[in-house]
Amino acid sequence: MKTTKYQPFLKFFFLGIFISITSTVFLSCSSSKKAEKLNVEDIRSMINAQRFTFVAERVNPLRGSSRILTSNYDVKVKKDTIICYLPYFGRAYQAPIDPSKGGIDFKSFNYTYNVTLKNNDEWQVYIDPKDYTDVQQLYFQIFGNGTATLNIISTNRDAISFYGHIEKIND
Repeated sequence: MKTTKYQPFLKFFFLGIFISITSTVFLSCSSSKKAEKLNVEDIRSMINAQRFTFVAERVNPLRGSSRILTSNYDVKVKKDTIICYLPYFGRAYQAPIDPSKGGIDFKSFNYTYNVTLKNNDEWQVYIDPKDYTDVQQLYFQIFGNGTATLNIISTNRDAISFYGHIEKIND
């Protein structure tokens, strides 16, 4: 049997393709299962009560490519508090004083919360933190199947988007 010098590389190439396809299918199936647990009435009541958690699964920075998040990042929205713990990829126009504060990590106790019903099963939620000046606005677009997007407009950074789903807050 005649072998070529490219055969070992082809094995690794096809193994890499197989792993990337199976991981993509696995991640998309696992994220859709989480979003299927809620119905439209559950989502409507959570949004109106200002009590839900946005779980980020993918980040889409303004500059650069989209990335799947492998760690747990979320935004908890409660009637009196917002707790945001998200990564940041992009251009910052002002460096933070503390280098460990590179992500979007804050608590807000003073904010405005506005909801617009776009369709029967699509909501737009605008949150403007008043006591945390690095973030100007959090804009959620929440769908009836539990999936959601989050766009963040910052004062000293490029805008960034996250894709994920919402869940009930476990307290």
